[in-house]
Amino acid sequence: MKILHTSDWHLGQSFFTKSRKHEHDAFLKWLLKEVDTHAIDAVIVAGDVFDTGTPPSYARELYHAFIGALQGRQCTLVVLGGNHDSVSVLNESKSLLKYLNSHVIASTFGDSAEQVIALKNSIHEVGAILCAVPFIRPKDVLVSTAGQSAIDKRHALGEAIKQHYAMLYQQAIALRNSIAAQTQQQAETIPIVATGHLTALGVSQSESVRDIYIGTLEGFDAGGFPPADYIALGHIHRPQKVAKTEHIRYSGSPIPLSFDELNTQKQVVMVEFTSGQTAITPIPVPRFQAMEVIKGDLASIELAINSSSAIANATEFSPVWLCIEVETQDYLTDLQQRIQALLEGKNAEILQLKRVRKSATKSLSETKNRQLSELSVKEVFEARLALEDFDSLEQDNSPERDNSLERDNSPEQDNSPELIESLEPDESTPTQASSTNRKARITHLFSEAVERVHANDEDNDALVNRSKADKEQAK
Repeated sequence: MKILHTSDWHLGQSFFTKSRKHEHDAFLKWLLKEVDTHAIDAVIVAGDVFDTGTPPSYARELYHAFIGALQGRQCTLVVLGGNHDSVSVLNESKSLLKYLNSHVIASTFGDSAEQVIALKNSIHEVGAILCAVPFIRPKDVLVSTAGQSAIDKRHALGEAIKQHYAMLYQQAIALRNSIAAQTQQQAETIPIVATGHLTALGVSQSESVRDIYIGTLEGFDAGGFPPADYIALGHIHRPQKVAKTEHIRYSGSPIPLSFDELNTQKQVVMVEFTSGQTAITPIPVPRFQAMEVIKGDLASIELAINSSSAIANATEFSPVWLCIEVETQDYLTDLQQRIQALLEGKNAEILQLKRVRKSATKSLSETKNRQLSELSVKEVFEARLALEDFDSLEQDNSPERDNSLERDNSPEQDNSPELIESLEPDESTPTQASSTNRKARITHLFSEAVERVHANDEDNDALVNRSKADKEQAK
């Protein structure tokens, strides 16, 4: 039995206003060739098929074209929903795709038996049992209880996810035993595979990964996974093992979704089960779009541009995408013009231009003349936060101000440990500690607001779908 593990396609992504359509199209065609070359029996996409809950039409076309092309290859497809995916969008074609040897598991809500799938090999025997676990939404596995503290909720959610995995694993064992009894196979020779779309504790992330907190759970302990023969994970874009364990892996995204991913070889993972043995083989994915990061002062950047083989080999129809980080102590008002002049006559486009200074924290007065495209939302927030005088604000003992902050987010509920650590209070005076706590609370509220903006509004999707259904029924 051969399984190909991939994830985080992010079809429809806009990369600094650039479409990734040709890259995704090239990747999917390459993936079909790999299915043929290695005689793959099943392809597992571990979440984030699309980049947004409302993907553009070309992204859906690529998705459905791939499914159609896969059918002539006697290969099963399993698609798991991710935190970027809309449950309703994935489910809209679920009923049709099941007739095309494709399984879509958009959420954990519903019949758990549908989430345990028998995968067949090329000779139509059951070669593996799959516990298909997508991105887990708290409302699907947990019922809130009044009076719970943040720590209690975190613990309860972690246990609920662990129990969900355990329940599916027990169903997989029961199905395996039933199949073995009917086919005279030894149950132990049928491997069990599990999936997931989450952040496991201790993994290395990249800039393009949006932090997902399942409720108040920042990361899932690898010890909570069931004892499956292989666990195919998604959400983290850098391919890696979890907890130094060979059989628990992130396949990573197939194309670089941010410039800081360029130093990582993209891959899909082939898992082969033979006579009780498991062979795990990463398959490198070629780069379908030339991209480069160039760093240094102006002199070294000019040298790097003139000696770059990628820029030299680029064409007018396929230019290199560049991220340029300029190290300078002074503000250069004509920096963009200077960099553009260095690229005169060359087939390259600057998608991201950064100024890098030694000072880690910049105020708005230092950044007001920078281009907005150079600043992230987080940088704007931190610059504005740096201007606030929290010590003087502490003298304002308004109950409404303090109580509103406490209600929205108590210190126990903070999901940004790295930020809080950098704002660790100086306990030399109570005022400093109090102002630091206020900064920490505001920082968390900001992070929570950003996450709400990015998150899929499933309730609105449901209301829209229900409204459409009501209108159809009225007709």
